[in-house]
Amino acid sequence: MTVLANGWVKKVSVTPPSLEDNTADGDRLERALMAILKTEMVDIDLSVLVNLPELLRKGNYNLRCVLFKDHKKWCLSGISSDDTDRLTGLAVDLGTTTVVLRLLDLSNGRTMAEYSFSNPQISIGPDILTRIHFAEKENGLETLNSLIIDGLNRAIAELCRSGNISPYVIHLISVAGNTAMTHLFLGLNPRFLIREPYILVTNRPGCLNARELGINANQSAKVFVFPNTGSYFGGDLIAGILYSGLNRSDKTAILVDVGTNAEVVLGNKNWLVACAGAAGPALEGGVTKMGMMAGPGVIDRVSVDPETGLFSIHTIEELPPRGICGSGIIDLAAVLFLSGMIDIRGKFVPGTCKGKLKEKDGLKHFVLVPANKSAEGNDLSISQADIDSLIRSKAAMYTILETIASYVGISLAELSTFYVAGTFGSLINPHSAITIGMMPDLPEGTYKSIGNSSLEGASMILKDSRLMDEIDAIRNSITYIELNVNQDFMNRFSAARFLPHTNLSLFPSVKSDGLVKNLKVVTPVKTGVQK
Repeated sequence: MTVLANGWVKKVSVTPPSLEDNTADGDRLERALMAILKTEMVDIDLSVLVNLPELLRKGNYNLRCVLFKDHKKWCLSGISSDDTDRLTGLAVDLGTTTVVLRLLDLSNGRTMAEYSFSNPQISIGPDILTRIHFAEKENGLETLNSLIIDGLNRAIAELCRSGNISPYVIHLISVAGNTAMTHLFLGLNPRFLIREPYILVTNRPGCLNARELGINANQSAKVFVFPNTGSYFGGDLIAGILYSGLNRSDKTAILVDVGTNAEVVLGNKNWLVACAGAAGPALEGGVTKMGMMAGPGVIDRVSVDPETGLFSIHTIEELPPRGICGSGIIDLAAVLFLSGMIDIRGKFVPGTCKGKLKEKDGLKHFVLVPANKSAEGNDLSISQADIDSLIRSKAAMYTILETIASYVGISLAELSTFYVAGTFGSLINPHSAITIGMMPDLPEGTYKSIGNSSLEGASMILKDSRLMDEIDAIRNSITYIELNVNQDFMNRFSAARFLPHTNLSLFPSVKSDGLVKNLKVVTPVKTGVQK
């Protein structure tokens, strides 16, 4: 079995005691660890010391030790005298909407199991702002903290049941989440995150004890929480940068993570610039009544047959359609535009909509799936107001990209790679996003979907002890741009509120003369980061 050369599990041989050397067991182990790690101190948890005498002698003074280092301080978080004992770690993507866990074998880095669940704080509010305001009420913060900790513990129990192991064998936990979710997870007051001058309780929670947080794991388990850069740029993005390798690249690239906000990082190994803006909800699927997060039965792709002009949809798991997610909405908007059913302002053109327009509550609705073909017996349609909202969001998305590139004095055409993270990134069709002017007109090979980069970055930390210093280097190299006070952003935004843009030279590949013959029937690009 492959053993991780730079992992956190180390084999340690301790010199047996004698009448000539009656050093205490704990001191004896610490001395052996200090020699191996070339450090002057190793912190040994009391719960480890409880079992140390028996395990030392049972293993003939040979132990497997689970270590962790943060702020240049080494900690011992677990010991075993048996080479067959499971020593595991848990990576957590602490999402606002969905929480994802991955259980790993710390010895070889193998993924043992994964589990995801809806963030139980949604019962308080679907968005961060609602939760922060709730936290200000009496017992509000305690309630929100209990919801997420209890949810994690239920998920840990389920993971362990599926793997036929005990939570006791979980020795390390890495957590990556946005700034607000990190505060709620730690039980820290998020009140001042949303009030000028937008101050955090702490940017770098560091390494904590699982038992102090109420997490069901080994008594001495350590929890590493990825650091934040500011109110709107959290540890999930730090983890994403780590996974993408953006900070190690000679060439300038960009990383976009679309969730509650659109968060963007531009740079290379020498510098990183970041910003965030409110382009997320519409692009996640919140633009329309039929919009929803990706899931079974949700439309993720839309195309039109160039010969017949008939619409074709694809649903996740190929179930009857019940809604549409962000990638499907972008596909739909691109198809409507290229076929002349909406004009450059995004307004419906009744003469080319072929009887698919309905009037409802004083608004025009384009019916994508009639009631008799939908899962729940309702028309799945997009209204003029929905299209208008999408155009505002796509304009915000493109303007964020244009503004951050302009800030460092480059054009978007100079980017070597365009990383797109999250579920949105794994489903999006770059051609459709380019068609509506949401993303720059780059060769489609430039776009790389990297999936759940937050979870992947959190997993990397559990496999390679050398990356801890890299996390600090990433955080320290980021320059954050505040878009709320950026006049350049507002000027550019107005120009981007057309399809694809008022400056058509920015989108030379987009051809639209209102004819279906110009449509390209495409499928999402399946790419990823090679490690």
